[in-house]
Amino acid sequence: MKLPVSAMLFATGLLFAAAAGAADITGAGATFPYPVYAKWADAYHKATGIRMNYQSIGSGGGIKQIKAGTVDFGASDKPLSPEELEKTGLIQFPTVLGGVVPIINLEGVQEGQLKLTGAVLADIFLGKIKRWNDPAIASLNAGLNLPASNIAVVHRADGSGTTFLFTDYLSKVSPAWKEKVGADASVSWPIGTGGKGNEGVANFVKQIKNSIGYVEAAYVKQSRMNFVQLQNLDGAFVIPTEGNFRAAAANAQWDSAGFYEILTNKPGLESWPITGATFVLMHKVQKKPGQALAVLKFFEWGYTSGGSMALDLDYIPLPDDVVSRIKESWTANVKGKDGQIIYPGGQ
Repeated sequence: MKLPVSAMLFATGLLFAAAAGAADITGAGATFPYPVYAKWADAYHKATGIRMNYQSIGSGGGIKQIKAGTVDFGASDKPLSPEELEKTGLIQFPTVLGGVVPIINLEGVQEGQLKLTGAVLADIFLGKIKRWNDPAIASLNAGLNLPASNIAVVHRADGSGTTFLFTDYLSKVSPAWKEKVGADASVSWPIGTGGKGNEGVANFVKQIKNSIGYVEAAYVKQSRMNFVQLQNLDGAFVIPTEGNFRAAAANAQWDSAGFYEILTNKPGLESWPITGATFVLMHKVQKKPGQALAVLKFFEWGYTSGGSMALDLDYIPLPDDVVSRIKESWTANVKGKDGQIIYPGGQ
């Protein structure tokens, strides 16, 4: 049943008034988007007086907290399937795009100089390739003086969407990895040392000589890490750049239910092979409509005013047509207990 326009405007006015007086927003989850969410939160607070407090605890923790209802929104780099969204009464939407990047601590090798294929990267993390001067690595890097040192593998210790994107990619390029380890936010690692969060992995790789790990692209820039070239699906060796993330995302099909889309190993000569989106999770039925509207207004502001901040950190803003579809989904799916529309902006 449609409400009369006057009634709908009155209800919307109440919600905006509630949002204006909303308490601080709380969120938890993926470490992948933490740098850009932190930057948006600081700017948003200066513009509106509303704080956004985000716990960077990993995607697994964020999914648990939103299911438990202890935060206003959860965040995950591993999208939930349409079936799981339906089962849990949640919606999800992407906020920014980015890339996962293998990082190394290898003396004498400059940034972006080392070349790896997906299969070789998988064999390193499987423990099959143990030394940096292994013929499989040396054959890809003629002219580089690679040491005979053992390779120290660093991975995530916590449930992580960054790990999901990394292992999803390895599963697509290595049958052995797919069979023995597979793709998930938490996996049984064959070898290596675990670090907590992207920050933990970056710190371990910086401290451990002859090591290799993987982090979200923003952490490469922030921590001044050495990164590798990866061979993509079309056979080209590419480095992690804004343009190469965009090239991979150009093949995204956002029309699927719940914006479920995984962007690893996409075609295209310029495509970075471990590209992904990061997602926000919210309950469809909101007990506190004013608080839910405050969350949606924060991300609306991020889409509208946060693009340049995202680009400064090597994230990619979503295209305008995708943002329009996200706003339509907010209007259609996020409602109060009485079915009241919380965000009318997508109509």
